[in-house]
Amino acid sequence: DEEWPEAEKAEKLARGAALKWASGVFYRPEKLEGLGQYRSRETQRNSSIQSRLKSTVQSYLEGVSAGLEQLRSAAQEVQSVCQDLGAARWALLDSADRFQGLQQMRALMAEHVQLASVVQVLPQLFSVQEVFSHTLQLLRGQHLLEAHAELMMMEHLRDDILSQLHLRGLSSAQAPVLSYFGGLQELNETLAKQLWDIVGSSLRLVREDPVLFVTAVRIIEREEKIDDTLLLEATFLSPGRPKGWRQKFYHVLQETITGAHFHAPRMDVEGPGLARHLAALQKDIVSELRVVKDLMVPCVPAHYNILSVCAATYHRALTSHLQDILRGDLDKQALFLLLEWALRVYHSPEMMGHPDLLPEVDISALGPLMSPELVDQTERKYVMKVKASVLEWMQRTLEVEFKEWFREEEPETDYQGFFQSALPVIVMQMLNENIQVASLITDSLQQKVYNMALEELEAFLGRLREALVQCGKEHKKDRTVPKYYVSYLLAMLNNNLALSSSVSSLHPDTARGEVPVSLRAALDRMQKKACQLLLEELLLDLQPICLQLPSRKWLSGSQLVSSMCEVIDKYAKDFSHVRKPIFTLLLTESEFLVTSQYLRALIQKKMVCKNKEERGQLCDRLLQDATQLQELFCSLGLDQRQQSLEAVFALRELICLKDPALLSLQVLGFITKYPDVSDEHISTLLDLRGDVSKEVRHVVLEMVAQHPQVVPESYRPIFSTILVPAPELPLCLRKGKCA
Repeated sequence: DEEWPEAEKAEKLARGAALKWASGVFYRPEKLEGLGQYRSRETQRNSSIQSRLKSTVQSYLEGVSAGLEQLRSAAQEVQSVCQDLGAARWALLDSADRFQGLQQMRALMAEHVQLASVVQVLPQLFSVQEVFSHTLQLLRGQHLLEAHAELMMMEHLRDDILSQLHLRGLSSAQAPVLSYFGGLQELNETLAKQLWDIVGSSLRLVREDPVLFVTAVRIIEREEKIDDTLLLEATFLSPGRPKGWRQKFYHVLQETITGAHFHAPRMDVEGPGLARHLAALQKDIVSELRVVKDLMVPCVPAHYNILSVCAATYHRALTSHLQDILRGDLDKQALFLLLEWALRVYHSPEMMGHPDLLPEVDISALGPLMSPELVDQTERKYVMKVKASVLEWMQRTLEVEFKEWFREEEPETDYQGFFQSALPVIVMQMLNENIQVASLITDSLQQKVYNMALEELEAFLGRLREALVQCGKEHKKDRTVPKYYVSYLLAMLNNNLALSSSVSSLHPDTARGEVPVSLRAALDRMQKKACQLLLEELLLDLQPICLQLPSRKWLSGSQLVSSMCEVIDKYAKDFSHVRKPIFTLLLTESEFLVTSQYLRALIQKKMVCKNKEERGQLCDRLLQDATQLQELFCSLGLDQRQQSLEAVFALRELICLKDPALLSLQVLGFITKYPDVSDEHISTLLDLRGDVSKEVRHVVLEMVAQHPQVVPESYRPIFSTILVPAPELPLCLRKGKCA
């Protein structure tokens, strides 16, 4: 038990398991009847297990017995081998002295091998100079393959000798060898020169006779393989290696392409010179790339990618060439031509996208000919040039227009009888043409030109407005100059309206063409200035009539207002030559001017009614004048609701009020309707009645002070523009002669 504790533990587990099984099976009394059957079955199973265990143990014992027997025989064999090795060792020790003679024989054998090798190459060494001369003759006769074969043979001989010296550590002995084979350097240079001359003429040779070009490529590939082999071994690198002739091939080809087209003397970039130069480049590049694809590609290995290399070379050279051209001071035609050529023509089917070059030439892989930064910079230069040109043309147009204002004939009219000039058509056509031309390049250039056009149009309107002011000054000096001053002002209003309606058509997307705020303001300023000059002209004709208002003569008759109506009607006929929105505006402004001048005359003249009869006459005259003027403007097409003559009717109500005690209420209604009326205006209007006592005046003015009015934003002031003259101060000194 002490030696096998696992057996005791296993027996206990087995007994426990058996007890657990028996208690589960025989937990009922009736189950005990099958006890005999269970016993016999378990006995049979135990017998079967024991027999299997015995057979297994027996097989293990037999294997152990066989292994022990093999170990015993192996030990005997090892002992025998050890004895044989000991005997061999003693035999070798006995013959050690004899091996000393073999060492000398080995050294003599190595020397014999070296001498035999030298004897074998001696004929070649003695013929080196002769081979050099023959190789040089072959090169001069352009027998390049034979010359290169002999050259490789000589290089192999030299490299073999140098390698042997290197392996034996005799580097100092390499100098005589290099000197002896010094002619190889000259032959290499001569061969290389001929190869690069052939590569430089490759585009011509592949069309005329490709044999030389193919020969050059074969020689270059031979040298490339030798370079690769020597670089892989990396034990000894021959002089002049690696030659790298394949890279030199690419370099010479690229230099040839660049020098043929892009190293020429500076071309003429003015006028048609640049166009001819770009057209020649386009033709030559497409032609040469077709030659490369059809004739050169079959002459070189596929891994050369010769077509892609040539296309990339042209692309890089063109990029640099265009940058050089753009460094100069180019005019707008040259800048436009370069942008069109680089952004449109270059990738089109007419050039790099030519059907004969596809699909081998990948346009997308080439990339843009001009970087986005350079395109933007060039576009800005172009816009500046166009801006200068537009400014010059607009200035000329303005000068011509200014001269036309002083002609001895009216401006031309359209089919509807509206005054006009050619100015809007010229300006808009010039701007629109430049925008349309820019659209042929890029959307960004079109947008830049559009923005420039709006800026220049805004500046032009400012200069046109200044020209109108100058014309107005000339007219003030002499009202007969210009002869048709009013007509040309009306034509300018029509022109301004035409420009305003045409601005949206300049936008690249006409559906989204909105007039900028600053340009709209410039158009409004132009319109206001022309209207102002027209109203000033109308005022000059009305002033002689207004100077006679009010007066006793005016009270007794309507001749003055009739004269005023004649002047207004005359100007209204002139206004009929402008389009409706401007015509309505002019009528509105004229009516407001007449009303303000009429009120100004009443307030500033300080007429005082002497009695009730004069007040009645004044009321009748105000009613007749206001009604006559109102009917005139209504007949001219101005709606009564747009007229300001209601102020005259309201003022008449103040004059016609019979009971002065009710003036406070009447004045309150008056200042409510016209909030820009001051107390000085009220005081002057009360003086006009002639029957207002100091007490009533004080009450009215105090009521005005207690009810300050706020002027609405939509209200147009009429009384605030009328100045009330200061009252005359009483003379405090006595009348008499000065001492």
